[in-house]
Amino acid sequence: MARIEALVHPPAADPSISDLTQAALHGITFALASVGRAFVCLDPSFRIVHVSYLIDQLLGVGTAAQLRGRLVEELLGSELFGPRGPLRQALLDGQMREGWRATLRFGSGPPRLVSITAAPMIQERNDICDPRVMYLVLLRPAEEEQVCPEAPVYYSGVVACSPAMQRIFRLVETLQHSEATVLITGESGTGKEVVARAIHERSTRAGGPFIAVNCGALPPDLLESELFGHVRGAFTGAVRDRVGRFELASQGTLFLDEIGDLPPLLQVKLLRVLQERQYERVGESSTRTTNARIVAATNADLRVALREGRLREDLYYRLCVVPIDVPPLRERREDIAPLAMSLLNRITAQHGLMRRISPQAMRSLLDYFWPGNVRELANVIEYAVAVAKMETILPEDLPEEIRQLAHASHRAYAPPPPSACLLPSHTHDPLPPPDAEVKQLLAALEANRWRRAETARALGLSRSTLWRRMRELNLV
Repeated sequence: MARIEALVHPPAADPSISDLTQAALHGITFALASVGRAFVCLDPSFRIVHVSYLIDQLLGVGTAAQLRGRLVEELLGSELFGPRGPLRQALLDGQMREGWRATLRFGSGPPRLVSITAAPMIQERNDICDPRVMYLVLLRPAEEEQVCPEAPVYYSGVVACSPAMQRIFRLVETLQHSEATVLITGESGTGKEVVARAIHERSTRAGGPFIAVNCGALPPDLLESELFGHVRGAFTGAVRDRVGRFELASQGTLFLDEIGDLPPLLQVKLLRVLQERQYERVGESSTRTTNARIVAATNADLRVALREGRLREDLYYRLCVVPIDVPPLRERREDIAPLAMSLLNRITAQHGLMRRISPQAMRSLLDYFWPGNVRELANVIEYAVAVAKMETILPEDLPEEIRQLAHASHRAYAPPPPSACLLPSHTHDPLPPPDAEVKQLLAALEANRWRRAETARALGLSRSTLWRRMRELNLV
């Protein structure tokens, strides 16, 4: 009982309800707190009428009192409880949803991953019930409860159902009190920056800035100035001092995207920052310090860069303290449907439209290979919203390539055994006959873990030629 009393401190009584209702709410609060559950009561407009005081333990003292009268989407996000959110729609239809996960956030408190059960209140009323309450939402810290396998997880901007992504979520939760450098790998478009932002938002640096730099988008001289800053007169055009990204991110997180493209000179300087937390601005001799946390990402295989001498070994091991590999969308197909719905809700909300995806169109999305991963899926959804003539998106509203390759994927070839053929290290010979080419391409793709850039280099082809031949041979 002492533990419960420490968690639950009833605020001043709500003058809008009777003493009997207030006493009943206190009793329910204590009963649910004893099993680690908080609750939120909503009116028909989805505003918070009552909230369990246990929410103060999750988000900070005083949060429960501040939430009264606010929209529930301010607490649990518009993805679930916005005008087109799936849980809001389920409640409006009189349905219960159990085992969903979402990020609980409000004010300056750290976000928390919680498991949600939402249900309409029964229609039978009495003198104890508050007549304003229409819906009930139960909350429990997610680590204490099993998630429903079919329910998507809404985690700091990431939507997923797959076990692979949920393992990443659990790892991010584990890192919330860590300052370790993280290296995120994965194909282009898989959402590496979104994962990096989730790491930042779940860390003790969430109150600081999240600064992103694409190391492959700038020439070396400009990149050095961008990262470390420069002083006036350091080079032609330097008319004033410039603050670098390491200084801007000193109390937050610095995200270095495409770290594999970092030039050798800057690799040395970055290594010094990682080891000693020290650097100099361009054209300055005095040493500065930074407290920025480094999260790096790449879509290239850094082990290949190590073998080829394009990346320093000591820098690689400094970056790869905590590795996170984001799988491509084709390896987590159970995430396609919730991602498509989340993207559709976001895009239609921006344009004030109402759209839904037909089962046939969703089948085409599920069957497609998604070489561009989540970024390509977002583009396809935006295209469909733009061209759809009716409220429901049909297969003919999808790009032609989606329809063709989704149909062709049903006839995909099975990989041959490893001994079927040997991958040549490099070839400029004409393409062999179809059956032999299928075996050669499959062996090359398997040997390079289906990474098209590495496979194309091994075969002496361009990426576009490789991808064209893969489509023509139905290798998806």
